[in-house]
Amino acid sequence: MSGIILVEETESEKLNRLKTTYLQKIVPLLKEEFSYTNIHQVPKVEKIVVNCGIGDAAQNAKGLDAAMGDLANITGQRPVKTRAKKAIATFKLREGQPIGLAVTLRGNVMYSFLDRLINLGLPRTRDFQGVNSNSFDGHGNFSIGFKEQGVFPEIRYDALGKPRGMDVCITTTAKTDKEGYRLLALMGMPFREGGGPSTVVRKKKLKSHHFDSKSKTRARR
Repeated sequence: MSGIILVEETESEKLNRLKTTYLQKIVPLLKEEFSYTNIHQVPKVEKIVVNCGIGDAAQNAKGLDAAMGDLANITGQRPVKTRAKKAIATFKLREGQPIGLAVTLRGNVMYSFLDRLINLGLPRTRDFQGVNSNSFDGHGNFSIGFKEQGVFPEIRYDALGKPRGMDVCITTTAKTDKEGYRLLALMGMPFREGGGPSTVVRKKKLKSHHFDSKSKTRARR
C-alpha cells in the first residue's frame, strides 16, 4: 500500500494503549464474567518485580555496573542491589555482599514495561510457544523466568555481555489464579495453547498417611 508510512509507537502511546484497554474493555468484561458488584473488586496488576542474579559480577565492579545498566534499560528504572544476609564460606560469600539486583515497578513505568514484555520481549524468546499458566502461585500472581536479558529490545546483541537470568513476578489483586489468568490473558499475555485456569497447579497437600496420627507431624520412614 503506497503512500502509507508506518510510525513506531512512542512509550507514552503504548502506555495509553494498555491502560486504556484495561479501563475501557477489560474491567467491564471481568466485572460481567465474575459478577463483581463493585468496580473495585475487579483485579488489576498492582506491581511487577524484576530480579536478576549477578553471579561473578559481584566480584567485578565493571561487570556489576554493566548488569545494573542492562536492568535499568530494560525496566526504565534504576535497580537496587540485594545483599547476602549472612556469610557462607562454602560459596565464598560475605555478609552484605551484593548477590543480585531488583526493581519494583508501579504505575506508568509498570504499564510500559508490561506492554513491552508481552509484545516485544516474550515473542523474541527462542522457540517461544507461549508462557506456562502453571506459574501462578495460587493467589493470582504470576512469574516468568528468562535465561538471558537479550530477549528485550533495549539490549543490543552486539553490546550484550554475559547472559544473565531474570525473573519477572507480576503481582495482581486477584483472589484466585482463575481471575489472575483472565486478567493477564485479556491484557495480551500469550499463554500456551491448551492452558488455562484448569491447568493451574496448586500446592499439593500431604496425604494423611504421610503424618503420624498422634502428633500430626511427618512420620519418619
